[in-house]
Amino acid sequence: MNNLHSTRRDFVKSGSLLSAGTLLSAPHIAKAAKDDKVLKIGLVGIGGRGSGAAAQAMGADENVALTAIGDLFEDRISLRSRILQARGRDKYQVTPETTFSGFDAYKKVIDSGVDVVILTSPPAFRPEHLAYAVEKGVHCFFEKPVAVDAPGVRKVIDLAKKAKEKKLGFMSGFCWRHHYPKQEIFKRIQDGALGDLRAMYSTYNGGEVWKKTREEGWGDLEAQMRNWNAHLWLSGDSIVEQAVHCIDMMQWAMGEQLPVHAEGSGGRQVYDDPDKYGNIYDHFACVYQWENGAKGYHFSRQQNGTFGSYELELFGTKGVCSAKNRHTIIGDDESWRYRGPKNDMYQTEHDELFASIRSGDPFNDGERSAHSTMVAILGRMVAYTGQKISYQDALNSKESLVPATFDWDQSMPTPEPPVPGVTRFV
Repeated sequence: MNNLHSTRRDFVKSGSLLSAGTLLSAPHIAKAAKDDKVLKIGLVGIGGRGSGAAAQAMGADENVALTAIGDLFEDRISLRSRILQARGRDKYQVTPETTFSGFDAYKKVIDSGVDVVILTSPPAFRPEHLAYAVEKGVHCFFEKPVAVDAPGVRKVIDLAKKAKEKKLGFMSGFCWRHHYPKQEIFKRIQDGALGDLRAMYSTYNGGEVWKKTREEGWGDLEAQMRNWNAHLWLSGDSIVEQAVHCIDMMQWAMGEQLPVHAEGSGGRQVYDDPDKYGNIYDHFACVYQWENGAKGYHFSRQQNGTFGSYELELFGTKGVCSAKNRHTIIGDDESWRYRGPKNDMYQTEHDELFASIRSGDPFNDGERSAHSTMVAILGRMVAYTGQKISYQDALNSKESLVPATFDWDQSMPTPEPPVPGVTRFV
């Protein structure tokens, strides 16, 4: 290896990009004491993930209460709030006066007096919602990805720094970071169990996720919002909205070093109806390269009837490992398999967030989660354009996907899907 470049292990030991809120192996934090102040929770975006996150937040601490809910659509609140009420029981304290709908619902939830807000609306709105929460001094739990484009990522990086200055919790939904088996195996990787990493094989291959066909009476905006994961501007495409989990684990393995550049391909083989499938791709294949020569090979698809694979395999100078599923290391000197306790990572992340807020040292992984999101966006960019693009050029991209204003009556035809060699990097 070229001596001019530090190895991954040296990089990690130097502490670069790491802080108390982004430790590679977070401590298992106990729940707060029963007699602590009641923390009021607000939920923005009451879809499946939002409902789950709210239930986990109510279970994370003895003295919390869900006091406000906001969503773009009233019918979604009616559908899911009853389930949350049953799960939360006395901790569910939402009233008609603290139930809000519309594009400004997030402001009303945050302004209702909550201490912690759960932000699980489509990713397009994440930077704007986070900005308002930080401005108002409210702790945040926000789902991944943090944005759909580079301007949004840059904004979240700045917000993470502001949240740290204001001592606000700022936790992303990269749930695998809170899974005990993965915390242990990645700690061993950082300690050199594989030697120097040479290659990574990352997959997120499965069938279609839910899609909604346009119904009569829906305008363009409502049709896209109801079917948000099919539209680039709302979801960032599947590599950013879904497969980013595996890309985040590649970043974890690399000690948060950022790739130098990437190249790749992708397209639409089965997503043939724009009303149902919008303008996203149904498969991606990308190659990332880091400064020390390590390469990460990422493959993802959403195609029914195909072989499923959700894995991260690592290949180093001293061994190989399955970091996602089997949690094993096969080394030249010895082999190891995780046999310790397992946990519900979704619950653990909320346990740790609320305990950190109680301790006065709130968890903050905002910068790391923003960079992981940007690495996924880089993969989308190289697949869309067919070009090799550097990480820094991608991060500095001026392409903004989110409309400046919203009107239920505005014309918003679905753009044509990107075409490699024709679509340009902006």
